[in-house]
Amino acid sequence: MKKALIAMSGGVDSSVAALLTQQQGYECIGCTMKLYDNEDAGIQKGHTCCSLDDVEDARSVARRLGMPYYVFNFKEDFRERVINKFIGCYQRGVTPNPCIDCNRYMKFDKLFLRAEVLECDCVVTGHYARIEQENGKYVLKKAADPAKDQSYVLYSLTQEQLAKTLFPLGGFTKSEARRIAEEHGFINAAKHDSQDICFVPDGDYAAAVERLSGEACRPGDYVLSDGTVIGRHKGIVHYTVGQHKRLGISTPEPLYVCKIIPETNTVVLGREEELFSPTARVSEINWISGEAPNGKIFCSVKIRYRQKEQSAAVTPLEGGGALVEFEEPQRAVTPGQSAVFYDGDTVLGGGIIC
Repeated sequence: MKKALIAMSGGVDSSVAALLTQQQGYECIGCTMKLYDNEDAGIQKGHTCCSLDDVEDARSVARRLGMPYYVFNFKEDFRERVINKFIGCYQRGVTPNPCIDCNRYMKFDKLFLRAEVLECDCVVTGHYARIEQENGKYVLKKAADPAKDQSYVLYSLTQEQLAKTLFPLGGFTKSEARRIAEEHGFINAAKHDSQDICFVPDGDYAAAVERLSGEACRPGDYVLSDGTVIGRHKGIVHYTVGQHKRLGISTPEPLYVCKIIPETNTVVLGREEELFSPTARVSEINWISGEAPNGKIFCSVKIRYRQKEQSAAVTPLEGGGALVEFEEPQRAVTPGQSAVFYDGDTVLGGGIIC
């Protein structure tokens, strides 16, 4: 009998994934990754993933399914690979996506190593995405439910990882997952999904950077594209490209954050039309097939999680990067966010906007 290590966050999705894997005949082991202490996130209990409440919910489901359950302490690794990167990115004026880093370095790196120690054949998560085989290669595809598709945050998966990963919920809708959880009496059947970054539960990223780094934000100048100083900002960690609200400055016409320059501690403001860009440079690209295209390809590109895909041409560059040329200029192409390339339902790859 094959063995599977189930990543259980305490939510309904990973719980149903555990059940479905067990029903497929796998010997299942449940686990939760302990990534931080609640006090590190400025909270005392609950309402984030991987909290103490979530551990108890996951343990309850594992017990109900009769599977062993472990809590793995990955706090040091999470701090180094995810939290410190989050801090550093904001201090450099770029906007990171820590959920992508968590998937890449925790679920599909550290957890895979634990799976090997436990002699498991695969790792199972509650992500809404599909893995198929085509022409001798593993292919990552969108979930059947467009409203829940999470393929965007999984673009860093390699052929080796895809070969040892199961996404049991890829063909289900969220309502179907909740129905299954209710039918099996899971304690978290009606539990709300986590909407925030786990260690920033209140959504105040600037306050989190200050708290986690121990460094106060340094005020600087608001400038226009011609260098004209028009006011003072609270510190670059408070801003991201495209931002309009909470600028704390009064101007005759609406202004938006167009660029952040950490070297001079300035935030460049401009009119909305100045936010649009016909191209984007992307670095640190992972091609799902394991091989970069030989030349320019035409596909669709998503430059943020909730954005609709846009038609574009992608040209691989030396050094592992790529140039993205959009069919129509895109608003607020944000350094630090990920650009993910699609061919219909298939994820081709993706990387970091620079």
